[in-house]
Order: sequence, then structure tokens, then C-alpha cells
Amino acid sequence: MPRFGHDARVIVRIAAEQDFPGFLGLAAQVEHWFGPMVEDPGFHRHLHNNIRRSTALVAVSSDPGLLGGLFFGVATAPTYHIRWLVVSERARGQGVGRALIADAMRRFVRGPGSIEVVTFGADHPGAVASGARAFYERLGFTPAEAADPGPEGGSRQVYRLAVI
Repeated sequence: MPRFGHDARVIVRIAAEQDFPGFLGLAAQVEHWFGPMVEDPGFHRHLHNNIRRSTALVAVSSDPGLLGGLFFGVATAPTYHIRWLVVSERARGQGVGRALIADAMRRFVRGPGSIEVVTFGADHPGAVASGARAFYERLGFTPAEAADPGPEGGSRQVYRLAVI
């Protein structure tokens, strides 16, 4: 289990309505890469729907605030989708993203199949700065086809992981 801060353990759990402000805090940290979310009613609906369906996960510790959050798409088995994954700036590189994905796979994935995530294209400024592409590759995801551009106009690419 990853540790964070003052030797506090990271706990991943199903998100609840009281996590809504924490998700908005995470969104605010990445709007420069993904476009507006904090004030976007569509993002709010998406967040509420994932919480209601128990497909939103959060990473927490004894430190205040969410360390990370994830929305997972389970309706399209055998192809599953990571719909949104953000780790707080203060917790990046400490295993929080890996813990969120591992928990989602344990809860939601039944192989054989694949997990897909859309992340930055290689030419997107966030590709290196966010570490997202390298993160997914370390977890065994492989780059696949191009995806539609993001809301800010930047390139996107599908990454895919086979599960057995």
C-alpha cells in the first residue's frame, strides 16, 4: 500500500457525495490541460452520476483533502474505460495513481478484455509535464490509435491494457 505525507497510508474507497468539493479541487489543478471543469455543469453531472453508480473512486489519507480521484466505465465489458484520473499535485509520483487503478481493476474488471484510457497525444504540452503517458506505460498500457482532440484543442491518444 502506498504511503503519503507523514507515513500515512493511502486508502482507496468508493466516492461519496461529500467528496464532490474534493473532486472539484482536483479538477482545478488540471484545467490548464483538460479545459474548464470546475464550473462546467456537464462535469458536475458526470461526477454526480459516477458517485451515484459507485464508479468513482477516491484516494485519501490522514492528511486533509483528496489525493486522487478516478471515474471508471464498467458498462462496456469486455472493454473497460478509465474515464478520468487525477492525482493531486502534492501526491504525484507517490503511488496514488497506481493504487487507484489497481483498486478499480480489482472492483470492476473481469477478464478477458481490455482497459482503455484516453490521454495526451505525444505532441501535447501536458504529455511530458503531467507524466501521464509514462505513467500508463509503466503500468503496461500501450499507445494505440489517436482519439478526438480534448476540449482545449490538444491532441489525445488511446492507451490500452489487455487483461486476462
